[in-house]
Amino acid sequence: MLRTTSIRSLSRTVTLAASLVAAAAPAAVPAQRANTTANSALASTIDSIVARPEYRHSFFGVAIYSLDTRQTIYARNADKFFVPGSTTKLLTEGTVLELLGADYRFHTRVYRTGPVDRDGTLDGDLVLVASGDPDLSGRIQPDGSLAFENEDHAYGGSVDTKAVPGDPLAVIRELAHQVRQHGITAVRGHVIVDASLFPDGDRELGTGVVISSIVVNDNVVDVTVSPGTKPGDAASIHASPTTAYVTFINKATTGAADSRPDINWASDSTAPDGSHVVTVTGSMPAVKPSILFSYAVPEPTRFAEVTFAEALREQGVRAAVDRPGTPTDLKALAASYTDANAVAEHVSPPLSQEVKVTLKVSQNLHASMGQFLLGALVAHKNADLKAGFALERAFLQRGGLDLTGASQADGAGGSAHFTPDFMVHFLAYMATQKDFPVYFAALPVLGRDGTLWNIQVNSPAAGHVHAKTGTYERDDLLNDMMMVDGKGLAGYMTTADGRRLAFALYANNVPVSTAAGAIEQTVGQALGEIAAAAYTTTP
Repeated sequence: MLRTTSIRSLSRTVTLAASLVAAAAPAAVPAQRANTTANSALASTIDSIVARPEYRHSFFGVAIYSLDTRQTIYARNADKFFVPGSTTKLLTEGTVLELLGADYRFHTRVYRTGPVDRDGTLDGDLVLVASGDPDLSGRIQPDGSLAFENEDHAYGGSVDTKAVPGDPLAVIRELAHQVRQHGITAVRGHVIVDASLFPDGDRELGTGVVISSIVVNDNVVDVTVSPGTKPGDAASIHASPTTAYVTFINKATTGAADSRPDINWASDSTAPDGSHVVTVTGSMPAVKPSILFSYAVPEPTRFAEVTFAEALREQGVRAAVDRPGTPTDLKALAASYTDANAVAEHVSPPLSQEVKVTLKVSQNLHASMGQFLLGALVAHKNADLKAGFALERAFLQRGGLDLTGASQADGAGGSAHFTPDFMVHFLAYMATQKDFPVYFAALPVLGRDGTLWNIQVNSPAAGHVHAKTGTYERDDLLNDMMMVDGKGLAGYMTTADGRRLAFALYANNVPVSTAAGAIEQTVGQALGEIAAAAYTTTP
C-alpha cells in the first residue's frame, strides 16, 4: 500500500518530536558516559537475544541513551567500531537538512541559447540545467508531498518492490509542455543537459545506480517481469518509462512453480547513437506474482537528454540530441542562462519531503548525492566530495561530538564505521536542531512504514519507535549463504512509561541463508526486539 504524508498532516509526529527536543540537552556531550548497564531487566533481555545460537560468531554493539538524564542507560561494546550500513544516512540527511534548510527547493530550468523566429523555430540549443533535484519523477503528489513505497523500486527483485503509481516522466513532460507554451515548435540546434553541477560519476555501492546531478526516475528504468502460464513458456516484460534510450530483448522464461526468481541483464551493448540494447535472461516461477526489477541507466545525463527530447516531440516540438561524445562548451552555454532566455522551470517540493523519502525507504542514490550537493550548493565547489564532507565535519564538530568514533566516505553507508556511542550522541545533537521535527518525521516507524514496515508489527513498541535501518551484506559462496557484515537500527523512542531515549543497535558478521527475507527474519527482527525491550522495560 502506498503511504504518503501530507505536509499539513504531521501534527502527531511534530508533537512527539517537540517532546524530544525539550528533553535533549543543549549540547551533544552528555553529563555522564556509562560503560556498564544500569538496568538489569533490560540487560537480561538483550543478553538472551544476542546469546542465540545463530549469533555465536557475531558481534553486537548497543548504546541506549536517555535524553532526559543525559546518561547512557545501557552499553554493550558501545566504544567499538561497527559496520553501520544505511544508518549512515542519519548523518548525511541530518547535515543536508540543517545546512540547506527544510524549506529549500531545487529549481530546474530550461534555457534557449538563441532567438525564436516567427514560425517558432529556435535558432540555437535547448538546455536543461541540472539543479541536483533527486525527484524528477512521478513521486510528486497534488498536496506537494513526495510519495514513496516501503520497498523502493531501486531495490528491484523482491515481490514487495513497487514503483510509485503515476508517470515516471511527469516532471520531464511538464518541462516539455512549458517549452511548447513559449511558442517553440522546433529546435535547430540540439537538446542538451548541463550536468556541470556535478557530472555523472560512480555507481553508488548499494543498488549500483550512477550518482549524478540530473536524476530522472531515480536513474532507473523499471522492468516488470511476469511468468507465463506454465513452465517453459516465455516470460513477459514491461519497461517504464518506455524510451529509445534502452531497448530490452526478452529471453526470459517461466520456471517451475517452486523455483526462485532469477532475472539477469545478460548483456548490455551500446549503439553509436548512445542507446542501449539489454538482453534479459533467466526465469520466473510459474503461478507466482510479477516482480519489478531495476535497470540502472549507465549515463544519467544521456538518459535525461533522450527522454526530454522525446517529451518535446510529444508536445509537437521538433528536437533531437547530438551524437554522444560531441564536445559541448558548457561555460559558453551558461552565458545564455538568463531570465529572458528561460523557457521552463520546475520547482521541487521542499527539502523536508525529500529527506522523508530518503530516510523512509533508504534511498541510496539520494543519500549518495548529499555531500556532492553540499559541496556544490553550500561550498560552491563543483563535484568536490571532500568539500561536502568538510561541511559535515564542521557541523558535527559544532555539536562537540567525538569524531574518533566515526568514519565515513560516502553518503549512503557503503563505506562507513561508527561506534554506537558516537551515534547516540549524534542523535542527541540532532534533537537540538531547528529542523528536528522534520528529521524525526522522516524516520521509518517500527511495524508501520518505510524499511521498518514489517519489523515487530505486533509488538507494543510498534508505532512508537522512529528509527533508521541499515544493512550491508555480501555473498558467502563457500557455504551457499550470505554474510551480513553490518545490520543496524538507530533512532528515537518515547517509552511506555514516558522516558525519551536515543539508541543505536548494531549486529555485525551474521551468517544468514539466501532465502527471501532471511536478513530481516534473522537479524532485523532481533534488533527490533532489542528496541521493543527498551520501550517496554521499566528501570
